[in-house]
Amino acid sequence: MKKDSLKFLEDLCNAHGPSGFEREATTLMKGYVDRWADSVYNDKIGSLVFEKNGENEAPVILVPGHIDEIGFIVTGINDTGFLNFYGLGGWFNQALLGQKVWVLTNKGKVQGIIAAKPPHVMEKEERDKVVTLDKMFIDIGAANADEAKEMGARIGDAAVPDSSFNLSKKARFKDGKMVDERTLAFGKAFDDRIGAFLAAELIRTLKEKKIKHPNKIVGAATVQEEVGLRGARTVANMVKPDVALVLDVDIAGDVPGIRPDQAPAKMGDGVAITVFDASMIPNQPLKELAIEICEQKKIPYQLAQVTGGGTDAGIIHISNVGCPSLVMGVATRHIHSHVGIIDMKDVESNLRLLVELVKVLDKETVEGLVKV
Repeated sequence: MKKDSLKFLEDLCNAHGPSGFEREATTLMKGYVDRWADSVYNDKIGSLVFEKNGENEAPVILVPGHIDEIGFIVTGINDTGFLNFYGLGGWFNQALLGQKVWVLTNKGKVQGIIAAKPPHVMEKEERDKVVTLDKMFIDIGAANADEAKEMGARIGDAAVPDSSFNLSKKARFKDGKMVDERTLAFGKAFDDRIGAFLAAELIRTLKEKKIKHPNKIVGAATVQEEVGLRGARTVANMVKPDVALVLDVDIAGDVPGIRPDQAPAKMGDGVAITVFDASMIPNQPLKELAIEICEQKKIPYQLAQVTGGGTDAGIIHISNVGCPSLVMGVATRHIHSHVGIIDMKDVESNLRLLVELVKVLDKETVEGLVKV
């Protein structure tokens, strides 16, 4: 992957953009894709759309990745200057205490830490229970409400994890032997800046390599996925796609305590092709086409399923009169936390499959996806 692509991915993941507050991230995305897209525009809730025209104007292939990250919103400021907050997206209570955050105020960002009453002053019965989010607060160092307000804190301010992107090399072993070297990425917001990044890289690759495709590619960085797939709804209504290749992360099940039947995908084993999740069953001919391409082109892939979650595809596949859809993903460890881990080889495998898919999705092939 090119150095400037990696630098853009770093900047994109480090950008602050929880659901409803995505503008910093979408501005970065617009500046990046503008040089390769034939047109760039947005809907009226903030999702960014970027098109690459092919040999034909139809079919329209929508390639979305949501650009919002999970975060927090300030719900109150108490008399002693501590901030009450609520989650934007799903947070695991145990992942929160002691984590640093940035509170995004109208005076700039303010450092804070998520905290609760210290265990030293808890009764034993209280100490043995999980501290829930409603009993936590964000400490920005204020001593009273006036100080907190002077620092810029207000009800309705967003907060995001204070976590920075970085890369790390590792040797990869299989059956006791070193097989290759991999680059891992650590950072926040992989869910789903990785998907938005891949949509942009697809447009860039098609343009720079002058790859012919018999369709119109419409990339999208959708907003507010984590709070109800809202950007997916407006983008699908605006674009009216014939096919959707939805890009998201997948739960990496190669961590202690997870059975293969709960989350079969593993970090580093290739494209995670979702066979079903809680919000969508993919178009079967489209799924088989993706698998066939992976096997023909020797693109590493794995079949994944998620019984307890969904993606933008949950809305897109039932938009308008229906849209054949498929979810492709990057297996990610520790999603919905301050720091996730991905294998950059999986990102590259996803991009390879995307390029090969859009090369064959012509009018006849797309019509065949829904023919009975």
